[in-house]
Amino acid sequence: RSLAARKFFTSADLAGFVWGQIKFRLGGRENKEDIKTHRERALSFVAGRTVAELTSISEEIYDELMADKIWSGTRALAQMHLDAGQRVWLVTATPIELAAIISRRLGLTGALGTVAETRDGVYTGRLVGDLLHGRAKAHAVRALASREGLNLKRCTAYSDSANDIPMLSVVGTAVAVNPDGGLRDVARARGWEIRDFRTGRKAAKIGVPSVLGAGALAGAVAAGMAYRRR
Repeated sequence: RSLAARKFFTSADLAGFVWGQIKFRLGGRENKEDIKTHRERALSFVAGRTVAELTSISEEIYDELMADKIWSGTRALAQMHLDAGQRVWLVTATPIELAAIISRRLGLTGALGTVAETRDGVYTGRLVGDLLHGRAKAHAVRALASREGLNLKRCTAYSDSANDIPMLSVVGTAVAVNPDGGLRDVARARGWEIRDFRTGRKAAKIGVPSVLGAGALAGAVAAGMAYRRR
């Protein structure tokens, strides 16, 4: 919505994104072809734009659309880990520029996100690797653990989506936060903890990405963020 207001793409493009989101919310899983289409279109929108421009806009988007929608329960989970001296990482398919801003604004340790290729500070319209989504998140978490010297069995991961089951499955403690139907079913079957901070009509709520980190005392821990619509 914010990018459309800044003439990055048209109202018709925005309508396509909304339709894709509706299908995801109704079906509970993203369609691979939809993901591919949205990825290619999004990359075409940023091609030729500068990193500085996108970073500045991302700061504005956080203030306009995210800052006042963070669930107090999930914020408290992240803060609990931070207060215990543990590290908390945001792991999301969101572009790394926005992911880093969310992480910094919330005082988290860091973020992993989708990386768009740049050349001399300008986006080329290609990705470095692939979207940080589904199994790619699990691979990224393993790489983070290797780099940081973490024991994943002492990690906790939080998520709201069945698409994050691969990531949730590689840590010692998995927690479903405001889960969609698919994740709730898997969590119950596997004995994972379920936390739901939603009230009223669930259709009016959305959940956002999960987080992973490491702590000196408890080993590695993760905390998930969830956001609410206006």
